[in-house]
Amino acid sequence: MDIYISIIATMFSVFALWSFIVYLFDVLWLNGENRRLNLRRQGIEGPLPVFLLGNVPEMKRMFSSAEKLQAEDPLSSHHCLMLLFPYFMQWTKQFGQSFLFALGRSQFMYVADTYLVREINCFTSLDMGKPDYLQKDRGALLGKGLITTNGSVWYHQRKTIAPYLFMDKVKDRVELIVESVGELVKSWGNLIEANGGTADIRVDDYVRRFTSYVISNVVFGDEWQMGMEIFPKSLDLINAMSTPTTLSGIPFYRYLPTKKNREIWRLQKEIHSKIMEIVKKHNETASKDLLQVMIEGSKGDIGPSITADQFIVDNCKDICIPASEITAVSAIWGLMLLASHPEWQTRIRGEVSELCKGGVLSFDVLHKMKALKMVVLEVLRLYPATAFVSRQALTNLKLGDVEIPKGVNIWLGMLELHTNPNFWGADSEKFNPERFADGISKACKSNQAYIPFGLGARVCPGQSLAMTQLQVLFAVILSNFNLTMSPTYRHSPQYALLFKPEFGVNLLIRKI
Repeated sequence: MDIYISIIATMFSVFALWSFIVYLFDVLWLNGENRRLNLRRQGIEGPLPVFLLGNVPEMKRMFSSAEKLQAEDPLSSHHCLMLLFPYFMQWTKQFGQSFLFALGRSQFMYVADTYLVREINCFTSLDMGKPDYLQKDRGALLGKGLITTNGSVWYHQRKTIAPYLFMDKVKDRVELIVESVGELVKSWGNLIEANGGTADIRVDDYVRRFTSYVISNVVFGDEWQMGMEIFPKSLDLINAMSTPTTLSGIPFYRYLPTKKNREIWRLQKEIHSKIMEIVKKHNETASKDLLQVMIEGSKGDIGPSITADQFIVDNCKDICIPASEITAVSAIWGLMLLASHPEWQTRIRGEVSELCKGGVLSFDVLHKMKALKMVVLEVLRLYPATAFVSRQALTNLKLGDVEIPKGVNIWLGMLELHTNPNFWGADSEKFNPERFADGISKACKSNQAYIPFGLGARVCPGQSLAMTQLQVLFAVILSNFNLTMSPTYRHSPQYALLFKPEFGVNLLIRKI
C-alpha cells in the first residue's frame, strides 16, 4: 500500500513539475512567440530574439560598435540616431519602417511609417493605452498618474487635470513666466558684470530653475517655495533611473536591493513625503491651483487600484517632473541652436522690439511673434526631449489593416520621423526654422511626421504651457543678451530617459 502511495506521490510531483515547466515556457517564451508569429504573418518582420533576454545582447553590441565609430569620426550634423540608436537604424534598413524586436520578454513594434502613425493618431478607443512596464519599471518616478494609467482611471485623471493646462488658463500665466525669466536675466547680468562684459555660463541649472519656478507656482500656488524642494530630488531620481531595467534584460532587477535601487527608493519616499506635507498645509489655505484640483479629483471615482493620497502624489509627480524637466531640456537645446545661428537671434530680437515697443511681453503680443514660434517648432523637431511615443495594445485591436495582438508595445520613432528627408527635404538634418513659415501642415509632406507632444487621445495636455514657456524664455533672453558658443562646449547628445546634452551647454553671453 505504501508503495502505491509513494508511486502516486511521485507521479503527482513529476506532473506538477512538468506543468510548472510548461507554464514557465508559455510565459517566458511561447506568449511572445505567438505575438511575433501573428505579426510576421502580416508581413512585419524583425531580428530573432534570444530566450529571456530578447534582442538586448544584440542591441548592446551594436551600440558599442557605434560608440567606437563616433570616437573615430564624430558626427557633425544634428541627426543623432546613428549614435544613440544604431540598432533601429540598422533594423529599419533591413526590415522596413515597421518591425518587431524584444526587450526581455516584452514584445515591441517599432513604427516610423506615417500610415500606422496616422492610424494611432485617429484611434480613440481606450483599448490602446500606455505600456504596463511604465508603472513597473518607472513606478518610482511616474507612479499611477496621468502618464501611466489606462482605461477609466486615466480618463478620470485626464478630465480632472487637463482643462487646467489648456490655453485659456495658460494665457493668464504669461506674467508669471515673464517674472521667472526676469530672475534668470538678473543672475546672468550679475555674472556678466563680474566677468568684464562677457561670461562663459553653463545655462542648464538656470533654465531648470526657471521651469521649476513656473511649474511650482502653477501646481502648488501659495506653497510654491515648498514645491521648489521637490525638483532637485526629481532630477536626482531621473538620473538614478536613466537606464530603465526593461532595457537591461535582467528579470526582476528592479526588486534587488542594489545601491542604485536603494537610492531610487529613498528619493521616491522623500518626494512622496514632501508632496503630502504640502497637501496638509494646502488644506489650511485652500488656494485654487492645480493641487486643489487634484485634491478635489481624488474624491471622485479614482478606481480600486489607487488611493486618494496616491492619486494626488502621483499626478503631482506626473505634472511637475515631466513639465519642468522636459521643457528645460528643450530650452537648453534651443539656446544652443540659437547661439549657433546668430541670424535667428537678430530676427527674433527685431520681432520682439517691433511688437513689444518697449512694453511688457503679453500673451497677445507673444501670439503675433511668427519668427519666434518658427524657432520653437524647429527646436522641438530636431531635439524632442523624448525619443519615442509609447503605446500598448490592451486588447486585440486593429490599426488600419494591421491586427495588433494584446500585450504588444508600440514605439513610434519620433526622432526618425522628425528628420526623415522623405518628409522634410534634403536639409532635414539642418536647423531651418523657415520651413515652418506657413505652419506645420506646410513644413513637411506628412502631418504625421511631427509629433513632439505625442499624438491622439494621449497627446500631452501641457503642450500649450510648454510652448509658451519656450517662447517667453527665448524672447526675453534675446532681448537682453547676445549668445555665442563657448569653446568649452562638447556636443554629445545622450538618451537617459530624456534626450539631453551629456555635458550640459556652455555659452558665451554678452549684454546688448
